[in-house]
Amino acid sequence: MIAALRAAALALAVGATAAVAQDGGDGLAEASGAVLRGLDKVSATASDIVLAVGQTVEFGHLQVTLKECRYPADDPSSNAYAYLIITDPNVAQPVFEGWMIADSPALSALDHQRYDVWVMRCKTD
Repeated sequence: MIAALRAAALALAVGATAAVAQDGGDGLAEASGAVLRGLDKVSATASDIVLAVGQTVEFGHLQVTLKECRYPADDPSSNAYAYLIITDPNVAQPVFEGWMIADSPALSALDHQRYDVWVMRCKTD
């Protein structure tokens, strides 16, 4: 039940963001990349993951691909929306595919036994 509510809320938030971004009236800008934070829960180490749009990097044994990053044009540091595909070579389907929102990391989170990955900000430089 909670997972269904979380998925519905995310779909509404991302759908609204995508619809507004397409018409240009929302003030969102597209970035050239993103900064993510990864946590290895076994070793308790965190590290930043810097990606360009379209780039794939390894984090532990995960593959993280950034498809898109959007941010408020008038306040780039306030929030970020990143579309990520995260795969694990031991699993047939992606372990995460969708939008992650920087100021609401629990709304759409990676569910992995060893790793956490979340969005910090879009790269604006």
